[in-house]
Amino acid sequence: MLLHLTWDYLRRRKVRIAAVIVLQLIQSIASLWLPALNAAIINDGVLKADIPVIWQLGAVMLGVTVLQVFAISSAIYFGAELAMGLGHHLRSEVFEKVQAFGRAELHRFGPASLITRSTNDVSQVQMVVHMTFTIIVMAPIMGIGGIIMAAAQDVALSGLFVIIVPVLGLFTFSMIVRLGPLYEVQQKRVDTINRLLREQLTGVRVIRAFLRQQAQKLRFQKANNEMREVWLKIGTTWAFMMPVIQMIVGLSSVAIVWFGGHRIEDGGMEVGSLIAFINYLMQILMAIMMSAMMFMMVPRARVSANRIGAVLGTDVAIVAPTEPASLPPSPAEFRLESATVQYDDADRPVLDSIDIRFPPGSTTALVGGTGSGKTTLAHLLSRMVDPASGTVILGGIDVRGFDPAELRTRIALVPQKAYLFAGTIATTVSGQRRATEFDDARIWKALDAAQATEFVTKLDDGLESRIDPGGRNLSGGQRQRLTIARALYRAMAGDVDLVIFDDSFSALDFATDQRLRHALPDAIPGVAVLIVAQRISTIRHADQIVVLDGGQDVGQGTHDELMESCPTYREIVASQLSAEEAA
Repeated sequence: MLLHLTWDYLRRRKVRIAAVIVLQLIQSIASLWLPALNAAIINDGVLKADIPVIWQLGAVMLGVTVLQVFAISSAIYFGAELAMGLGHHLRSEVFEKVQAFGRAELHRFGPASLITRSTNDVSQVQMVVHMTFTIIVMAPIMGIGGIIMAAAQDVALSGLFVIIVPVLGLFTFSMIVRLGPLYEVQQKRVDTINRLLREQLTGVRVIRAFLRQQAQKLRFQKANNEMREVWLKIGTTWAFMMPVIQMIVGLSSVAIVWFGGHRIEDGGMEVGSLIAFINYLMQILMAIMMSAMMFMMVPRARVSANRIGAVLGTDVAIVAPTEPASLPPSPAEFRLESATVQYDDADRPVLDSIDIRFPPGSTTALVGGTGSGKTTLAHLLSRMVDPASGTVILGGIDVRGFDPAELRTRIALVPQKAYLFAGTIATTVSGQRRATEFDDARIWKALDAAQATEFVTKLDDGLESRIDPGGRNLSGGQRQRLTIARALYRAMAGDVDLVIFDDSFSALDFATDQRLRHALPDAIPGVAVLIVAQRISTIRHADQIVVLDGGQDVGQGTHDELMESCPTYREIVASQLSAEEAA
């Protein structure tokens, strides 16, 4: 998966890859040449007191060093550019894929894991690619070239490599085998830490209100301890590995100096050659250590690549047909015909054989107990889920025949939980980033219908007032009204057939709720409205009220009709209103 994930991007940049390889080859050859030049200066210049030879070979060394610096700097630059480009590409791919996910796919991965996969996991893959262009390309050249150049200095002494290289290689391989599974566990523990932090930050008020600080502290402490344990194992492995490698390198240097000294004493080797031989030994061992380091990073990157690949390779349940139908002209009617929704792991349907019409300009209310399927019905209309049987129809055509992205342009949804993006009030309501792309008059009209004009006009900067991510600098009611204004702004464009309020009035007081509902017909004439609500006072004047109980339609009609024919509706009304108010 790691190779497939990276090659899909890199194969379109073969020229830059070739440039990195050539530059790394140049700098490796230069690095291998320098010890030989140094040996020649000592043997032919210093020991023979030949100053011209020293100056001549010194100038050559200086030129080779400059070439090496240029080559390695350029290779690192191009390698970093390729790695950063890959990271940008992968983050974009993951983001676009997640945007196409439905409820089932989001539930399968979870927000915390998706955040980790698009940040930490991408960084791991990006780092390995960067290290590949700076280490892997260079390490084999340095290792093999070092052995050849060392043998050219003294064949007999190079026999020590037969012992040194396998010992170091076997040791580093054993460390790789141990570190691979640890890195896999580490990534899962990072997911857990992210999830707990996200839950605690999002629910900080609930935690304080119910005095759950100690319980949450213990949950995080447990996850943190588990994270520390795996990091300690990884750190202990590295702490053991590095001194052992240094010991092998030190003993190898001692052995070479020992045997090399005897070779010099016997006249079979010169002093400069011994110094060059030691330099080549360091280069060979460095190449092995760099390869080992790379191989230690690869298992973690492979785990990360598999996690990214799992997201990119997920088959999205809700996709556009090969030849999507054209949307009917507005106004068009949404309709449910025997629509049933049942999840794979459920023993009964969430919605069972629902039949509802949403005529243009009408107001339909949806009421029922918790878990009765109200939000699922809203998701069914916007095709966040598909019915297991039955159909959802727009303008006489099954919505599965449309491109989901185009279908959703016909629906303006106010979600159950109000969320605002960072920006200004103008960009939040309009959904556009530049002033030239939105209509100020339409924004004010949407704000006025949503009963948000009063607090917006009191802000110092009006429409240009800043909004923090999530609307943290606003009250719950203000966030809710801006979320409603955002949907109304879209509906006022004239190409929206249905506006869904998914329990969106719960944060509003009764007076604001009433004014908003009375303003809707004038603000969005000819647009069907679906109100999902708990409060009877919010929906009692709707054109039709649909009562859900356990996913089944137990009654449809006006308030007065349901009070006579639907026991479930009467129970809901009785729990909220007195007999005089319900009449």
